[in-house]
Amino acid sequence: MSDTARKKPFVLGLTGSIGMGKSATAAMFAARFVPVHDADAAVHALYGPGGAAAEAIGAAFPGTLAPDGGVDRTRLREAVLGRPDRLATLEGLVHPLVRAAGHAFLERHAAAPLVLLDVPLLYETGGETRCDAVLVVTAPPAVQRARVLARPGMTEAAFEAIRAKQMPDAEKRARADYVIDTSLGFAAAEAEVARIVARISDQAGHR
Repeated sequence: MSDTARKKPFVLGLTGSIGMGKSATAAMFAARFVPVHDADAAVHALYGPGGAAAEAIGAAFPGTLAPDGGVDRTRLREAVLGRPDRLATLEGLVHPLVRAAGHAFLERHAAAPLVLLDVPLLYETGGETRCDAVLVVTAPPAVQRARVLARPGMTEAAFEAIRAKQMPDAEKRARADYVIDTSLGFAAAEAEVARIVARISDQAGHR
């Protein structure tokens, strides 16, 4: 990161592979009054009835829209599972819209000292270039697998397909500025979040 002066806010990216505890960790930042942009929530809105991505997805993947006009995510998952070409098409439709939502969030919170971008595919989409630092959440493989397979509708095949398109956990950890092991429990994670917020606040106060 450059030592040159930056405009506020300090942008912290939060990422990690599926099942690593991003949502719980983001909530800990929100509890400390840090504005949080949830990329998954942005996608949910884009996929919903009248969402900016729904019509385009329906045209590109016939049969994937629900009766209300929103995207049926189960049908969409089935349409792209094991098909890299279809997945690339989907990402080409959705990622620019997600980035635009992120930019709008930053504009709304331009006066905040610290904001958090919760983005599952942060490194995979080059999103770290928008961040001043990156926090990666992690957990042992067995913990990750148990968490993910406990989700309604999740299968081994779907889990492996998702993991295949995500950067390996070890590489994310190696590239991160901060790492939190969420398998150590909520108290340990909350203590780490407090430490990170304090450190960034101190850095922001001196830049």
